[in-house]
Amino acid sequence: MTTRTCRTLALGAVAAVGCLALAACGGGAPAGGGAPAPAPAKPAQPLKIAAVIKGLDNQFFQAMQKGIEDASAGGGVPTTVQAAASITDTTGQTDKLTGLAGQDYGCYVVNPITGTNLVQGIAQVTASGKPVVNIDRPVAPEAAEAAGLKIATYIGTDNLAAGRMAAAEITRMLPGGGKIAVVGGVTGDVTSGERIQGLISGVGPGIVVAQSVAANWERQEALTQATNVLTANPDLAAFFVANDDMGLGVARAVANAGKTAQVRVISVDGNPDALRAVKAGELTATVAQYPYAIGEMGVQACRAAAAGASLPAKVNAPIMLITKDNADQAIAAAPRPLGDYPNPFPALIGK
Repeated sequence: MTTRTCRTLALGAVAAVGCLALAACGGGAPAGGGAPAPAPAKPAQPLKIAAVIKGLDNQFFQAMQKGIEDASAGGGVPTTVQAAASITDTTGQTDKLTGLAGQDYGCYVVNPITGTNLVQGIAQVTASGKPVVNIDRPVAPEAAEAAGLKIATYIGTDNLAAGRMAAAEITRMLPGGGKIAVVGGVTGDVTSGERIQGLISGVGPGIVVAQSVAANWERQEALTQATNVLTANPDLAAFFVANDDMGLGVARAVANAGKTAQVRVISVDGNPDALRAVKAGELTATVAQYPYAIGEMGVQACRAAAAGASLPAKVNAPIMLITKDNADQAIAAAPRPLGDYPNPFPALIGK
């Protein structure tokens, strides 16, 4: 064998060993010349929800918190709920959302105290591509547009419809017409204004609004205002009151005047104290809205959004008229609604 032939064989042996080494380390192409196998995908992170609501000093928002927590537990979705110190704590509520915005939550449920106090925090959340579900109090449309907010859906009471429901009951009770008075919340408040607008647009012929006053959502102030209204209008037939807390104050004024059998009082909310007052005959009726259902649907909407579903822009929460005839059933069902109601979100979860 020549020297040149030996050198060639030696080089071939080295090359063969090198190829075997590369194959053993996985550094070459797989057999057949295909592309390298892709790295395994990371598992999707489980959904976590953050909810920021109004103050728990009000029964309404206590029921909302329970709805959020029950829907969270039932759906197996961890949810952090933070509430403002009171229903007027706009700065504290803003700080809570800002503190949660940068954390690893996949969806946010927000219940603003005003139409604008959470705009900055919502903008921070939506800028990161995470969905925001707005419940109960809508973000002001002008503020949302100016900040470029993307709200996945809004869930809340149709306050015009609540006012019209009360109007239908007053019309039924006063077929011959009569004088009524209206007690609103804070002057200029959207919720109060819509309830009163629905009432006025819905009452039948012959029913006249003799006087309209504001009682700042406070029971004691409503008692004082109603006492004055009764003095000025001795032939008054009914009161429409924009929330239950004020409604209970008005009912006390009517009782103090010895007119519980003559002057009807219908309010809005359906809180536990009001339901008991309807059963006792102190309040004539309440148009119940259901914060429990609003909170529950808020969590369901987050789950649907996380599943990639397209959500409706607006969903009306249930409202139901509670009178002495169905007060016992309403108390037994509380805080859940009395009867079935439309809810689009369960069908969207998992799609």
